[in-house]
Amino acid sequence: MIPRIDAQALLEADRSVVEQVRVAAHEVGFLTLHNTPIPAGDIADVFAAYRSFFALPTAQKDVVDMARTGSNRGWGAGGSEQVDPHASPDYKQIFDSGFEVAGSDLPAYAPNQWPVLPVGFRVAIENYYARALAFSGDVLAAIVGGIGDDEGYFRAQFDQPMALLRGNYYPQRPAWAGGKDFGIATHTDYGCLTLLAMDGTPGLEVRRRGGGWSPVSAPVGEFVVNFGEMLEMWTKKRVVATPHRVVGGAVERMSVPLFYNPNASTNVAPVGSGKVIRAVDHLQRRFDETYLHLKDKP
Repeated sequence: MIPRIDAQALLEADRSVVEQVRVAAHEVGFLTLHNTPIPAGDIADVFAAYRSFFALPTAQKDVVDMARTGSNRGWGAGGSEQVDPHASPDYKQIFDSGFEVAGSDLPAYAPNQWPVLPVGFRVAIENYYARALAFSGDVLAAIVGGIGDDEGYFRAQFDQPMALLRGNYYPQRPAWAGGKDFGIATHTDYGCLTLLAMDGTPGLEVRRRGGGWSPVSAPVGEFVVNFGEMLEMWTKKRVVATPHRVVGGAVERMSVPLFYNPNASTNVAPVGSGKVIRAVDHLQRRFDETYLHLKDKP
């Protein structure tokens, strides 16, 4: 069962809530948060901004097509990602933006691409990004503290986070879709923590430990939180990354995940192992395996 957690109680270090989250992080890999510091109305405005963008004609979205870049910034058409090499490319559309570092040559800090239309799109997305970034940092600190790690050490690794904000647009499942076609195929997230806002429409499924799938959803104003491969590795599996997917259904849906990842140079090898695995190397390798326009780059 995926627990529903009071975010304010978690951030205030309520011992019973912290223990619930510790168990969820170790045994489930998913939880939902309510009573958060980001109002439902503000999240609804972000969905409206993405919805207006995705409704534009293809020719207008093509101006910020990430396929012409060496990074994952801007619009990705249907079929631009393939999270499972044994499945077809995912049929959803995406729009990615992230943390910029002036002068950096790392794709993980690449400049964002902003469309001219819809009016106010950039402001809405950047404002939400800042708030989601701060909230994700607080949630992650509470979780790592709950599993017995040093909150201060972890916080220090996120002053230039490779944090990616995405708008996902899942159209109605196409009539041509077969057994290998998904809105997003089975995968685990790549980084540390994912803060996922949903539009209330069902579609996300989480793999159960004993097999099979469990649906998970949240109304606008609440969040689904799950954990990625990087945090599982970093914490020596005291936090687990759980596979999930979106098959798609009879109605379209949207989601807005913030993928919260540390600074590029952070060592995310298991703590105390003596190994060095730079966060950027792990993350970029997984990006290069996923985005079709990055798969064949030099």
